[in-house]
Amino acid sequence: MINSAIKQLVTYGLENNLINKRDINYITNKILETLGIAEYTEPTEEFKNVSLEDTMNTIIDFALKNNLTENNNQSIELLKSRLMDTLLPMPHEINDNFKKLYRISPKKATNWFYEFSKSSCSVDINKALKNIKWAVSTKYGKLDFCIDINKNNNEEKKNYPECEYCHKNEGFLNKSNLRMIPITLNKEDWMFWYSGDGYYNEQCIASSSQHKYTELDANTFTKLFEFLNIFPHYWIGADANLPFADSYKPEHDVFVGGNYELAIARADVEKYFQIKKFEDVQVGIVNWPLPVIRIRYKDYTKIVKLADYISGKWKIYRDDSIGLVEVNGTEPCNAIVSVARKLGDLYEIDLILRNNAKSPQKPLGVYHTDEKYYHIKKEHLSVTDIAGMLILPSKLNEELKLLAEKILEGEDLRTDERTAKHSSWVEKFIIEYDDISSDNIMEILQNEIGRSYIEMMESAAVFKRNDTGKQAFERFIAGL
Repeated sequence: MINSAIKQLVTYGLENNLINKRDINYITNKILETLGIAEYTEPTEEFKNVSLEDTMNTIIDFALKNNLTENNNQSIELLKSRLMDTLLPMPHEINDNFKKLYRISPKKATNWFYEFSKSSCSVDINKALKNIKWAVSTKYGKLDFCIDINKNNNEEKKNYPECEYCHKNEGFLNKSNLRMIPITLNKEDWMFWYSGDGYYNEQCIASSSQHKYTELDANTFTKLFEFLNIFPHYWIGADANLPFADSYKPEHDVFVGGNYELAIARADVEKYFQIKKFEDVQVGIVNWPLPVIRIRYKDYTKIVKLADYISGKWKIYRDDSIGLVEVNGTEPCNAIVSVARKLGDLYEIDLILRNNAKSPQKPLGVYHTDEKYYHIKKEHLSVTDIAGMLILPSKLNEELKLLAEKILEGEDLRTDERTAKHSSWVEKFIIEYDDISSDNIMEILQNEIGRSYIEMMESAAVFKRNDTGKQAFERFIAGL
């Protein structure tokens, strides 16, 4: 059985162009070495269309039965990563092929690198397909949702590599099969690779070669647009450069992006305005739950100057009439989340105004989402959350299933702690539905999460979507 699985793994490498026939003996021996097996008889049977998942499961079962690995997720993932690494070229070979294809077109290069990342299981497409995804139509357009059922948020922090975005992760332990592409952004060394989360198409990461805190200045905006010059078919975004909530601190200069249309990109500009010395640049307020300023122009260097100007004004801005402060003691509070894209010959960036001030009543943040929505998501809102792709915690998958069962059976939601925290939420909307069945209950719950997401985002806005908030936003704009 194990001999067949080893040959199937080698065949998988051949079928996916990770190796060629000249490599068969060498790769087979590397797999044996990784497993700690000294004996092997090659099966006479030939295999086709090998399922990597089935093959890897067979090998892992063998390893567990023979005490070749420990029976825990970390050890199993480490072994899988090392086995995949036996099939993969060295990083410089990946880089050389990427460059060759890039000379033909950027899209051809990224298409190849993404397929390679899937074949090498750096992007585990089988795990990604298990994520629960849906879309909800709202007053801000169609928004996307994803329950990540694979995420492990309890990983131990290590000194090496310093964080998950450091370049030293390439080839390290359970990332043995990770490969990265070097790029240059504003004369700085960065790396580009694909995230294993798989929330959307070609979800990618770009990170600085230096382990340093994210700064928001003209240099950052320049790097965002230079990324788009390299990969014009992608969007790219930078998170806020200040700590938000207790669980989040941006310790590495990193961008996220992908070949995917975020909901915020589809949002309309509800009001245009002009800024002195930038009269030819298109600037406007976006129809979005959070306050967003959109800038569009053909010359990205001019957008950089304007974005840096707006950012500088925002960093020191306060409005006592709505309780908006720019500092907490001596710590700055105002921050910006940036999402940039190319539209033909035009460059476009959305500047999302944020503030992380805290108070005794709101220790996670005055503009953190309202606590009545913590049962859906309590964590910091990331770039993708803010831009219309809400990533929800894995526990919500089980909780929604239990909610559906109890609602259909007419049971008390408060008898189970997994559903009790959702009870008040359910009681508010369930009376609106006359016809609830096993065919539509999950769709109802998902749609209601969509409605709540809008309220969550609006609760986190520094300028609320009401007359007072809109007038306050106008005052900031007037100050520009």
